[in-house]
Amino acid sequence: MDQINSLSQSEDARSLLFRLLVSVVREREPAVAQVLIGRTAIDELQPHERIPALQATGIWFQLTAIANELLAMRARREAEKQGGADEVVGSFANVIGEIAAAGYPAEKIQAALDGLLVGPTMTAHPTEAKRVTILEIHRRIYRKLTELEQQRWAPRERAQYIDDLRGEIELLWMSGELRLERPSVAHEIAWGLHFFREVIFEATHKLYETVEEALATHYPGNALPVPSFMRYASWIGGDRDGHPDVTAEVTAYALGECRRAALDWYISRLGRLVAMLSVSARVVDIPDDFRASLDEALERSGDAAAIAARNSDEPFRQFCAAMLERLLATRGERAGTPYLRAEAFACDLRVLESALAKVGGRQAARRFVRPLIRQVETFGFRTVSLDIRQNSTVVNRVLAELFGLIDPACAPQPGSAQWSERIRAALNSGERPEIDRAALSPEATEMLDLLAVIREARAGYNDGAVGAFILSMTQSRDDLLAVYLLAQYCGLATAPDGSGTIALKVVPLFETIADLRAAPEILDQLLNVSIVSRSVRDHGNCQEVMLGYSDSNKDGGFLASNWELSKAQRQIADLATKRKIRIGFFHGRGGSVSRGGAPTGRAIAAQPAGTVGGIMRVTEQGEVVSSKFANRGTGLYQLEILAASVFAHSVKSRDEEELKAVPEYTEALEALTGMSQASYVGLVGEPGFIDYFNQASPVEELALLKIGSRPARRFGARGLSDLRAIPWVFAWSQNRHLLTGWYGIGSALNSFVSVRGDAGLELLQTMFERFRFFRLVVDEVDKVLYQTDMEIARLYAELVQDREVADRIHAKIAAEFALTCQMIARVNDGRALPERFPAFKRDFDRVRPQMDSIHRLQVQLLREVRAGNAPKRAVNSLLLSINCISAGLGWTG
Repeated sequence: MDQINSLSQSEDARSLLFRLLVSVVREREPAVAQVLIGRTAIDELQPHERIPALQATGIWFQLTAIANELLAMRARREAEKQGGADEVVGSFANVIGEIAAAGYPAEKIQAALDGLLVGPTMTAHPTEAKRVTILEIHRRIYRKLTELEQQRWAPRERAQYIDDLRGEIELLWMSGELRLERPSVAHEIAWGLHFFREVIFEATHKLYETVEEALATHYPGNALPVPSFMRYASWIGGDRDGHPDVTAEVTAYALGECRRAALDWYISRLGRLVAMLSVSARVVDIPDDFRASLDEALERSGDAAAIAARNSDEPFRQFCAAMLERLLATRGERAGTPYLRAEAFACDLRVLESALAKVGGRQAARRFVRPLIRQVETFGFRTVSLDIRQNSTVVNRVLAELFGLIDPACAPQPGSAQWSERIRAALNSGERPEIDRAALSPEATEMLDLLAVIREARAGYNDGAVGAFILSMTQSRDDLLAVYLLAQYCGLATAPDGSGTIALKVVPLFETIADLRAAPEILDQLLNVSIVSRSVRDHGNCQEVMLGYSDSNKDGGFLASNWELSKAQRQIADLATKRKIRIGFFHGRGGSVSRGGAPTGRAIAAQPAGTVGGIMRVTEQGEVVSSKFANRGTGLYQLEILAASVFAHSVKSRDEEELKAVPEYTEALEALTGMSQASYVGLVGEPGFIDYFNQASPVEELALLKIGSRPARRFGARGLSDLRAIPWVFAWSQNRHLLTGWYGIGSALNSFVSVRGDAGLELLQTMFERFRFFRLVVDEVDKVLYQTDMEIARLYAELVQDREVADRIHAKIAAEFALTCQMIARVNDGRALPERFPAFKRDFDRVRPQMDSIHRLQVQLLREVRAGNAPKRAVNSLLLSINCISAGLGWTG
């Protein structure tokens, strides 16, 4: 058996995994082993050898990602060992150290901490091509590699670890990559909660500890309390936009499962405390106030006599046992007094913490009780706040139906002046009509059932369980007011006469470029409505606004999307200042660059000055969730990078030169954006472009890959406009065009320089050096260009039936690609990718040869499957090729 003596170098881990995989494959498929070692290309194999070869290659890509994760963790540890925690770029120690060195006073730091709210939001978008079973095996492999790094093992013990690794790789081989059935929403809910149980519950309290340690180091002598500022959310079970399987019943189920996950976690932690806190009243003097709290806890436990008898001289153990009985009652399993709210449970834990400290157990309190307090403060009895998302068309359709039932003679149509007047009059008067449920359509019934679930959840004892109602495709003030009115109709108004508020956070989602441009005016009009302004005050005087990266990219291309998002944030922030409210931006990012998937720290650092203000939510979508939160070390680091970046931006962005609005830069970007969008729209509008897209990519075949419960298109239509942004990006990545991440930018830069000459080029180079937004755009485009391959793209173009269309559109794309490569090199002064992103280049170069071979095979398979009557083996080979390409790129959509 292959063995190594040490894992001190990243190549050792990678080499070990490679040798183990080759040995596993060689026993089962000798010909496939030749593919792994580079002696045979996949596209040269016989049909019966394709599936095992693709499976082996996909596993290798996955193992490479695990090795890279191990390398990144080790590099961070080495940096900290060599120079202290401050050396880990982007960490709280690093960020707070820089802030302290810049002279920011403790008072400003405390104010920033007190206003900090960071909200990772889990979504089950269909971009996770790996099954949960596979993810669990990956986690075990990562753990065994980290254990193998320890130097204390004897040769026999090391051999056992290596043998265990080989066993896990065998399981990967035998488990299979393809889902046999599309996952249900219930499966996706369980998938999302898995990451909380395995990583996020534990990582979160450790995150707070890192902040406290950094503050103690850089602001010594200052008492700077750190609030529990993480607020997790989820769309899984609440996002019904174009998803017929997400019903009110499913949403109620999701709320219940999220509550159960939090309670189960606390019960397990309290069980540990019962076992550990063996403090004897014969050894320490128990404070009188704690004895009084213990008597009260025992009385409420429902099992006082048994608890007291079991641990007669161990009051701390008794107190924890009493709390445990109450938690079990909260879960419906005991006769004790349940905790009605999480804060009551947290109060008991604080009593325990204080009493332990008084008897000299400060370390025990800090290590064992404080983490649980932090978790309760963060997760409550809910784990996450479940967002509800629905499309504005559905909301308006339901309201129009209700208007027709309420007064058939006066039923205005959405978008009309009468519609607007009718909504505002109903809100002002507090109108709540009796509705004949029997007369409603299924769609309207479902909407009212959903709002009833929300009302019941808010009326219960699970604070924050329901998050925001996110209205996708928000195009007007009335779209949002329609949600307010439906909520009022369903009992979510706090006063019967319209003088109160609506007990629901209504959040616009601005997705297209046109909607982003209209967003400030829409919000200004919305805040003029008194019931809205009162409701915003009720929600902490903060209006949340969600920004869509995906549809704006599909709408106008990469540069136009990013610039319009940046402008919208600045304008909305200015409006908030004028209105004297706070704005919390919710960034709907995905995994790919096209969907906002730039490195977290750099992406946040490039947001316009003053637009974060301590509050930020971001979506963690599909494969991004597993890549960030599959392992505890990585999960903690990812949460720290996110929170530290939000904190840093909130403290110092208004003082940073690289974020200042320079009129010359703004003018240049307005020109560049217009030209880039024109080029992009020109491509999409080319005759035959839709046929080219459908035939030169596996977009239709993606539906066969059972990677998510959601349909690929909204409302079952077939046009490009209603195609979801995820398959749009997914398909262009599969055929290595990747044009969603760069198309139009080359023409824009070239036109700019052609008009302005050397002065124009010099300005662009200055912007690259001094303007963080533009630098990020250029850097991310450069990386996408490196992964783009026009020769591979040409192979896919040959699948297009109309040769004139294929040649014309491919030639147009190839010309723009060449021009973009040339212009990006001029803007960044010819600095090649290895100089700027060596790790990125190295990682992709490792997989490029296998990727190219898989692309050639995929083209063959598309021909076979599309010809009809293809054997099941060919279809499965095609689906495996999609998985492999996703794994090689590191993302899907």
